[in-house]
Amino acid sequence: MGGVEQVIFQLAEGGREHGITAQVLSLSAQGAARNVKVGEHLAHTSKLDLHLASTGFSLSAFKDFSELAREADIINYHFPWPFMDVVHFVSRVRKPTVVSYHSDIVKQKTLLKLYQPLMHGFLGSVDRIVASSPKYVESSPTLQRFKDKVTVIPIGLDRNTYPPVSSEKLSYWKEKLPPRFFLFIGALRYYKGLDYLLEAARTARFPIVILGQGPMEAELKAKARKLGLSNIYFLGGLPDDDKIALLMLCYGLVFPSHLRSEAFGISLLEAAMFGKPLISCEIGTGTTYINIAGETGLVVPPSDSGALAQAMIRLWENPEESSAMGHRAALRFEQVFTAERMVDSYAEVYRSLLR
Repeated sequence: MGGVEQVIFQLAEGGREHGITAQVLSLSAQGAARNVKVGEHLAHTSKLDLHLASTGFSLSAFKDFSELAREADIINYHFPWPFMDVVHFVSRVRKPTVVSYHSDIVKQKTLLKLYQPLMHGFLGSVDRIVASSPKYVESSPTLQRFKDKVTVIPIGLDRNTYPPVSSEKLSYWKEKLPPRFFLFIGALRYYKGLDYLLEAARTARFPIVILGQGPMEAELKAKARKLGLSNIYFLGGLPDDDKIALLMLCYGLVFPSHLRSEAFGISLLEAAMFGKPLISCEIGTGTTYINIAGETGLVVPPSDSGALAQAMIRLWENPEESSAMGHRAALRFEQVFTAERMVDSYAEVYRSLLR
């Protein structure tokens, strides 16, 4: 489950404690579906007709959205999804609206120029915009434009929504991997900084486990071979119970994302939840709202494999300091980043719009 999906799931499930019944609409290449039970909430899908520039399009979604919107008291969009901006205007929504703002549009700069008038119109028309960290609000030109309607609500997780891990699963990974290793979790995409992690691994020759799949997988494996790295373990995509087992067993989490496309960093939160020390880059987003330099882990400049290597060396060679950072990461998680806190804050936003 990716970061946006995780937020939607936690909101839909946790809202029940506040008397909120959530229904979720998304697109699916498998076709339309109605009233699918996911946990304790209902999910609906419209048929995906086209996927272009990281955006899904669907003709049937116009009708499906309009029907669901008529029944709703509040509509919560998740941004960026340019197609839904169009649906919003075509459907002539007259309900209170909230946008969960997950990220600026970073990579598609040319398309952004074309999309900008629609984007500004859409964000200007909604009642409230929710950002996930103060750092992102400060560094986002788009959020600065609409800062009068922005509320910061950090993304939160609930340990109880993750699957239990059997002793057999833990034993399996203990046998497969070295006793100490750094862990990366995430999609293998251009903004994740994995090229720099592989470069760093030439100096910091500690075991590094890479959990995830994506468009750069073959390229990264080829680079690891070219660099002669025997300390890298590519595991591909795995079920959540394997991920949790690896989080429990790892020495620390390394998160080298170097571009603003990484708006928050759910993997950092997951590692903090399990009391692990964190390594991340200062990119002006939520990553350094989760990971406080020198407190919950180490923060290095982006695109700097040397600094990344030195951070791994420092944690590896100072286990007491690393353990203390992991402990503080867990405390910060409980104080700031629980799903309960996130849902409570969203519920207050919803109530304020219905008054």
